[in-house]
Amino acid sequence: MKKVYFLTYLLVLVAVVAEAQSFYAIRRSRSIIFSAGTGTSTYFGELKSKGGYIDPRINMNAGLQYFVVPQVAVRGEVSWFRLGGDDAGANGAYATRNLSFVSNNFEASITGALHLKPMNYRYYQRPPFNAYVFTGIGILYFNPRAELDGVMYALQPMMTEDVDYSRTQIVIPVGAGIKLKAGPFFNFVVEGGYRKTFTDYLDDVSTVHPDKSTWTNPIRVALSDRGPEIDAAPRRAGAVRGNPDKKDGYFLMNLKVEYYLPASFGGSRKPQSYRKKRRPYNR
Repeated sequence: MKKVYFLTYLLVLVAVVAEAQSFYAIRRSRSIIFSAGTGTSTYFGELKSKGGYIDPRINMNAGLQYFVVPQVAVRGEVSWFRLGGDDAGANGAYATRNLSFVSNNFEASITGALHLKPMNYRYYQRPPFNAYVFTGIGILYFNPRAELDGVMYALQPMMTEDVDYSRTQIVIPVGAGIKLKAGPFFNFVVEGGYRKTFTDYLDDVSTVHPDKSTWTNPIRVALSDRGPEIDAAPRRAGAVRGNPDKKDGYFLMNLKVEYYLPASFGGSRKPQSYRKKRRPYNR
């Protein structure tokens, strides 16, 4: 009877060890990291309120990340975020300019991140704390709008400065973050990144007031010069409307969760021993 118990115990032990080895082999191959998060989005441009460094406007994002070497990861990410600004509280000529905008924006980017500490071969043995810096390239779609008499109008089609600018632009993300290990499969991440743009029209404001004498659309006229709404004199052609010497930009502050995807993500993979054709056994 003791032999039966011993044999049963031995078989169970072998099965447990085999299962553990299989489990750790799968865990080692979890190399793709999914991330999702939310936070604030802050606009910097002609309609930025002085002293308002962080705007309470929402952003959401999701992405996939892969470590190409132990300290360098490549990430693809998509983001949706809101931007906005107005002349409320401005001083001098800007107080009577009375311009404003809001915008729903989409960004797709590819970035590389350099980490302070290297990633271990077994991801579940990664450092409990890490920090990183990142940069890359992205493409932005923006659509500034403004409200007039209770109706929202897209400003780019109105050509309020007689400029037909593109609502799709290249951006350069630059930022840093810290991550905390939260178990074998998860990280908590705090990240902030500024986006350098190559446009001054995120807010539809850049240069001077155009000559509106030939314009036939009254809504276009009203959205171009909103001073008369607060009893300010209409601006003459050539009067300053913005500052074209400095491009607009924005800052995204995020709280994220990272998850190490299972090895089967992207298709199942057979063990190495089953990929090769076995040789016939010869006596």
